[in-house]
Amino acid sequence: MLITDMGFVSGQELKIRAKPSDDCNSFSINIGHDADNIALHFNPRFDLNGVTDTIVINCKSGGSWGEEQREENFPFTCGEESKFYINYNMECFYIKLPDGSMIDFPNRLGDVKYDYFRVDGMAQFIGFKMQ
Repeated sequence: MLITDMGFVSGQELKIRAKPSDDCNSFSINIGHDADNIALHFNPRFDLNGVTDTIVINCKSGGSWGEEQREENFPFTCGEESKFYINYNMECFYIKLPDGSMIDFPNRLGDVKYDYFRVDGMAQFIGFKMQ
């Protein structure tokens, strides 16, 4: 799914409900300006290219990926619906995971509005709510 006029503004919260398929290897959420300028790449990996039960977070600027951040706390389960939340400011993205724990990731693009939103992978995205 791709949305190119989302209007996600600093201070707003994005609530996401997703259900990874029973055989999910990964899914991703990308928030930014376009495919070459992604402020937040959030990628839970169940089993992808040798990486298991890890959340990979990154940023892409001018088509080049930055340094990955990896989180080993992995509160996602194949076949089970989960809710998580994303908000941000000019300095940082804050992601509240399904188990209530938090991840911080620098807002490397440093902008206060992002219009590009793309989800990929082996999960059913049940709902999105921005407030």
